[in-house]
Amino acid sequence: MNHAEYMHRCIEIATNGIGKVSPNPMVGAVIVHNAKIIGEGFHQGFGLAHGEVNAIESVKNKSLLSESTLYVSLEPCNHFGKTPPCTELIVKHRIPKVVIGSLDSNPLVAGKGIKFLNESGIKVVSGILEKECRELNKRFYQFYENKLPYIILKWAQSMDGIIGQHQRPNLSISNELSRLLVHKWRSEESSIMVGTTTALLDNPTLNVRDVSGKNPLRIVLDKDLKLPSSLHLLDGTIPTLVFTYKKNKSTKNLEYIQFPKQVDELQFVLSTLYERKVLSVLIEGGTKLLQSFIKQNLWHEARIFTSNKVLGNGIVAPTLNGNITSTMQLKNDTLVVIKNTNR
Repeated sequence: MNHAEYMHRCIEIATNGIGKVSPNPMVGAVIVHNAKIIGEGFHQGFGLAHGEVNAIESVKNKSLLSESTLYVSLEPCNHFGKTPPCTELIVKHRIPKVVIGSLDSNPLVAGKGIKFLNESGIKVVSGILEKECRELNKRFYQFYENKLPYIILKWAQSMDGIIGQHQRPNLSISNELSRLLVHKWRSEESSIMVGTTTALLDNPTLNVRDVSGKNPLRIVLDKDLKLPSSLHLLDGTIPTLVFTYKKNKSTKNLEYIQFPKQVDELQFVLSTLYERKVLSVLIEGGTKLLQSFIKQNLWHEARIFTSNKVLGNGIVAPTLNGNITSTMQLKNDTLVVIKNTNR
């Protein structure tokens, strides 16, 4: 196997940490001795040991480490955070060579890990499958390099481009398989957001169901405090942020954040989320909110389900331009993923 093949394995195991490590990045590590993998590990959860540590700990015969190569999808950290520096552990076990996928954009690391390893006499190779490693941590890189959460737009539409009907709240356009996938997505993102109309019409819970995973932070725009306290979004069972122009008292798991006067509302929301280290936002509608993000070019990825249903009339789905990166058939639904080429 060559560098790329071992790095592919790092990426593969790193994905086991999705939805569990934020605001940290996902990291996978593999230890190779005489062309044989003798250890591997990944970052399993925020505050827990990093991938390199778990990989080293998995090696039964630690004496082999001084003759091995460590492959890791992200530059090892060189600072004390929730855990000790990974670089010091690498040096302690006298691992002679480290192969890195991509550099870390966190200013606490940002090249310092490689510098420390080089100064400690360890050979470092970097940039192996860099594009793939950056895609693995697209949320993390977006956050640190552009000071903005990674924004995913999601909606389901009929074959004739209808996203909903006012006279039919909670209208299911997509099928059960697509809805299950959406719950998996929710478990993978830091937060989820809807506007006032969707909250009123659909009374969504915005939690994770039918799959295992952590509930995302719920976010709702309620500029004039129109939403009744009986809604699921305001039940206090899941941490929820309500952005509004009016003052209101916050309670457990329900925080009201007041917009300043004459403010760009979406920019204010995203700046607030950035300050709170929220790495990603899944926007679940409705059309007005989705189109607002599109108009301001505040999106990175769109995931659109199109069913074989024809509704004839109703709320028209948003429109956007971008590159289709993947398509998937889910029974009678077609899922298209579109990347924003202007960000």
